[in-house]
Amino acid sequence: MAFGPDGLAASLVWLDPWLAPSFTAWGVPVSQLECWAFVLSLLMVGLNLKVNDLAWPLAIISSVLYGLLFARSKLYGEASLQLLFVIISCWGWWQWVRGVGRDQRPLSVRTLSPSGRWLALCVSLLLWPALGYLLHHITDSDVPYMDALPTAGSVVGQWLLARKWVDNWPCWLLVNLISMGLFAYKQLWLTVLLYGLFAILSVVGWRAWLRMSQQAPSSAAGG
Repeated sequence: MAFGPDGLAASLVWLDPWLAPSFTAWGVPVSQLECWAFVLSLLMVGLNLKVNDLAWPLAIISSVLYGLLFARSKLYGEASLQLLFVIISCWGWWQWVRGVGRDQRPLSVRTLSPSGRWLALCVSLLLWPALGYLLHHITDSDVPYMDALPTAGSVVGQWLLARKWVDNWPCWLLVNLISMGLFAYKQLWLTVLLYGLFAILSVVGWRAWLRMSQQAPSSAAGG
């Protein structure tokens, strides 16, 4: 059963005061909701770079805000992803505070084995068409498969982040670059800028976590 033009997005009209323009960027209005989501998301990534547990509550709040913004923009894959992020962020917060690896030691920053990387890639490639098919048939999304690609990569990236795998950063780099094109198509220009910054920070995080991994005990993939 698909949501029609007056369906899910229309049910979120109560958000309209938050979607009123705060300023204009490149000729397109930017809402207060997008501004708050932007700031909290940047703070969250900055704390992730430092492996700071406080990144997770910020991730939860920013995911809720972006979920509402994306749903109102008919990006249902991205909106659903934000809901999943809230759930995974609660789990990830617990993992960073209490989680252990296969050796029963507290989680440390480490890299996946080659087989672990192939597994992450295969899961992403399998999720992409499945999510695209779902979005195409049960929503009124006008970009179901383009929406599904970063959604699939983000699910894998969030799991890798929660388990402190260095490989979450190259995963996020690809997701962020693809998402920039998606959000530009929807004229969410502040979010395009945010994801451009995310792409740069993904490279910074990749290098920083690689250095940390060289100082931490190695673990097998899947821990």
